[in-house]
Amino acid sequence: MSSVELKISKLDWLYIIIIGAFFGFFISFFLFLINTNLKEFSTILFGTTSAVFISLSAFVFISISNDLILPKINEKFWYLVSFIFSFLSGFLGFVFSYALFSFADFPIISFLKPIWLYISIVIGFFTFLIGLILHQFISMKYKNESIKSEVLDSKIKALESELNPHFLFNALNSISELIYLDQKKAEKATLDLSKFLRNAITRDSLISLESEIKMVETYLKIENIRFDDNIKLEVNISEGFAKIEVPKFSIQLLVENAIKHGFNSKELNIDISTKDYKIIVSNDGILSEKISFGTGLSNLQKRLELLGVGKLSYKKDNGKMFFIIELKGKN
Repeated sequence: MSSVELKISKLDWLYIIIIGAFFGFFISFFLFLINTNLKEFSTILFGTTSAVFISLSAFVFISISNDLILPKINEKFWYLVSFIFSFLSGFLGFVFSYALFSFADFPIISFLKPIWLYISIVIGFFTFLIGLILHQFISMKYKNESIKSEVLDSKIKALESELNPHFLFNALNSISELIYLDQKKAEKATLDLSKFLRNAITRDSLISLESEIKMVETYLKIENIRFDDNIKLEVNISEGFAKIEVPKFSIQLLVENAIKHGFNSKELNIDISTKDYKIIVSNDGILSEKISFGTGLSNLQKRLELLGVGKLSYKKDNGKMFFIIELKGKN
């Protein structure tokens, strides 16, 4: 049905009614100029009111067509019904306005009396043409929006596919070594890896912070096979933050980055907390002299921007490294 349906927002309808009122005002003012026997106020009032009624008729007929008629009839009749309703919106809108004003003694009504039916038909064909143009405009508008959405989704999926695959290789190597040392632990690690990958392959680009933290916890269980449980995680999420949506792998990537650049062969403490609409991932490991956004951090920065979530920043304080996701519009 989307191929013929006129999807016009309520705000767009308001604009259409206002533009219609101005159009009616100028047409009636022009009519007054060419026939000075018509009283200016009544002529302008009639013209403006007629334009508003025609716009409201279009709103009613298009809404009825989209919601009640088109879904119930064969597709080959959609265009016919839509354009008949476009004609009726102009024809009946003007007829209703003329009938309403005929109860008053306005010169414009006497002037239109011999030709009101012809004018109604002409206006009906006029709204038919406008409906045709409007249909093409709306179709192009939503087609462009659909294309933009698909391009954006493709960019995000491409960025997600760039995520570092080394974790999977390292995990499999660690599990293969465990098979000979501790079969129960190897089985547990295999199940953890399966759980992580099952969550990772979801098509959703945004997931709740709560779900992302669970993925991080599973990720660290697997990584700690290699690091002999020397990676410690502390999570302090404020009430109400659990359902906030973040890019998939966002916190996991920051934790992975902390391990990669901060682990110093001793215990590494990683803290995940929230404060003032910021998600903070800190660690007490090695402090790099110069911080540069490599593939992983640049990837996350781009995804935060494309998904409209926020931005990524960092700081050093009291011997700790902090990476901060500042949620957009929440400062």
